[in-house]
Order: sequence, then C-alpha cells, then structure tokens
Amino acid sequence: MKVQVNLTVDKEILIKTKNYASSLGISVSELIENYLKDITKAIDSESLFEHMDKLEIPKIDKNIDFKKQYYEERAEKYGFKGN
Repeated sequence: MKVQVNLTVDKEILIKTKNYASSLGISVSELIENYLKDITKAIDSESLFEHMDKLEIPKIDKNIDFKKQYYEERAEKYGFKGN
C-alpha cells in the first residue's frame, strides 16, 4: 500500500531533483522511494558502514562554494541585501 508524504525542500533542490529524475526517466517519487529502499534494506552480514560504502557517490561540481551559495540563497529568500 502506498501512502503520500509531504516534504519541504528548497526550491532550487526540487528543480535539480526533478531534472535529475527526468534524466533517469523516472518520477521524483520513484527516485525518493528507491533511495529510501536502498538505505533501509535489511543488512544481514554487513555493518552500516560497509553498506554506506557501497552507496553511489553523487556527482557534485567541485567548483561550487556551498557555503556561499547557502547564504546567498537565504539572503534572496528572506529579502536581505548583500554588502
């Protein structure tokens, strides 16, 4: 039986997630469900750390300054002006 879940995420994250799911040919719901299945599988003979080591490493642009991006997005979201 499937149930609905409401999530609150940053708009930019949602846009990127939709694009990523689309590139895989699946819905965001299916993407999230697959991720949750992966992290909640019964782990019989391996530790959590061994299981985590097997998860796919996300492709992240190494040139992104996440701290700067975080603060810029918050400033824009809440109407703060930059210095």
